Amino acid sequence: MENMVAESFKYMILGMGIVFAFLYIMVLVLQTQAKLIAKYFPEKPAGPAGGASTGVDKKKVAAVIAAIQHHKNLGK
Repeated sequence: MENMVAESFKYMILGMGIVFAFLYIMVLVLQTQAKLIAKYFPEKPAGPAGGASTGVDKKKVAAVIAAIQHHKNLGK
C-alpha cells in the first residue's frame, strides 16, 4: 500500500512538473512572438496621420451624434 502511495506521489509530481514546464515554455514563446510582431509589424496610429484632413466636417459629426442621442433619449 505504501508503495502505491509513493508511486502516486511520484506520478503527481511528474505530471505537475510537465504541465508547469509546458506553461512556462508557452509563456516564453508568446512573449517572444509579441516582441517580434511589435518589432517587424508595428501598430499604425489610429486616425489620420500627420493631422491630414479626412474630409469629414466635425460640426456635422457632432450634429449627427447629438441627433442620435436625442432620438435615443426620446425612446426611454
